Amino acid sequence: MDLKDRMQRALPQFCDWLGIELTHASPERIAAEVTVTERVAIETNTIHGGAIMAIADSLGSLGTIAGLAKGQWTTTLESKTNFFGPAPLGSRIFCESLPLHRGRRTQVWQTTLRNAEGKLLAQVTQTQMILSQPG
Repeated sequence: MDLKDRMQRALPQFCDWLGIELTHASPERIAAEVTVTERVAIETNTIHGGAIMAIADSLGSLGTIAGLAKGQWTTTLESKTNFFGPAPLGSRIFCESLPLHRGRRTQVWQTTLRNAEGKLLAQVTQTQMILSQPG
């Protein structure tokens, strides 16, 4: 099973529900695209901020998963989001998640979300805690 398949299996239903389409998957970079649908839009016909946060959290988690050893898993320890602009209904969001820190116990990933014109929509920095089964 290749890395993209492994990661798609890690969060299949939620990623599908959000509309996340992985376009690149490696331990050094996760990239995806999302189309803003009514499912994730608010009454102003723009994407809900929580949906942006969930997309970024999913990508940072997948980046961490890409480097985990057998018997390890991850959970989000902390997340910070800055919003810079709206993404209207029907628009396409281009997402890139890069590692800022990759330690034994934690990893920090930064996800940038842009529109088709390259305008920055949001930036999310999250810390992932790495857990292992005892024994």
